[in-house]
Amino acid sequence: MDGVNRTDGVRRTGEVGPVGDFGRSNGVGPVDDLGRANGGGPARDVGPVDGVGPTLGATPSADGSGPGRPSRQGGASRAGRLTTAGVRATARIAARDDGRGGTSLPVLEGEGPLAVRRIRSHGPEARVMLVGAMSGPLGGDHLTVEARADEGARLRVGSAAATIALPGQNKGEARYDVRLSVADGGELHWLPEQLISAGGSDLCVSSRIDLQGRARLVFREEQVLGRVGEEPGRLTSRLVVRLDGRALLDQELACGPGAPGGWDGPAVLAGLRAVGQLVVVRPEFADHLPEPRMLGEYTAMAPLAGPAVLVTALAPDGLGLRRVLDEALRLLD
Repeated sequence: MDGVNRTDGVRRTGEVGPVGDFGRSNGVGPVDDLGRANGGGPARDVGPVDGVGPTLGATPSADGSGPGRPSRQGGASRAGRLTTAGVRATARIAARDDGRGGTSLPVLEGEGPLAVRRIRSHGPEARVMLVGAMSGPLGGDHLTVEARADEGARLRVGSAAATIALPGQNKGEARYDVRLSVADGGELHWLPEQLISAGGSDLCVSSRIDLQGRARLVFREEQVLGRVGEEPGRLTSRLVVRLDGRALLDQELACGPGAPGGWDGPAVLAGLRAVGQLVVVRPEFADHLPEPRMLGEYTAMAPLAGPAVLVTALAPDGLGLRRVLDEALRLLD
């Protein structure tokens, strides 16, 4: 149906299909009603990732357009560590002011299912795409993405497709960690596609963001519980945002089988299946913080204890969720 086996969790190749924000094809087929491709992808040794990069294990040139010399720059990909419990893999991105009005990427590395590609920049902003080189995360996997924007750097990170959490052959919990840091005067936009919790999966997502001084941040997180006509897996998500070591936000949500009672009731999801949040941190909010307000029946904007705003939204599906979060970001701009 979607290029990924729905029951056995075996990593399989999908078909080429168009995807969302960055205008690139990702090497997988469409999924459900999201209007974009799923989180599957070519298996580890099958060749180019999404048609534009080299085989995993080769190091491309700095712009991702072809082979180059071995380096920490330009999207190097290595095989992840395969253990009896699952895959262990880390992607690393570092952005730095290049001194010429732009942003360089001295570190751009991927492992296993996490491939990274630099795409066309926009003005002083460097743009990076996360590409799923294998389906997952599956049960027992532990995937980590680390991104850093240094002083004066502007970095935007997106993904080529939605990520699908699958049960896999190992019945253990999978982990997906996001570690972001933005220096004083740096800027980071974290705008991946949705995370879909497929039936039978068990995933723990942890996002930790450390900001300094006059750092700027746009962080979007979207989660869809189950594919069409499918009960969701268990999904636990924690988001922590700190500014100069002081907490701006620390919250956790657990959904699906085994989650604390009431997660599907009127006080939490109200029977809806897509939940998301948008965190915007801007120095100018210290002088003029937006007022709390409702942006719709299931969308609320709330100022945080610092130069930051949190938008929380519910929707029947991923497409509706994206629309309300995009509208909230336009209001803040």
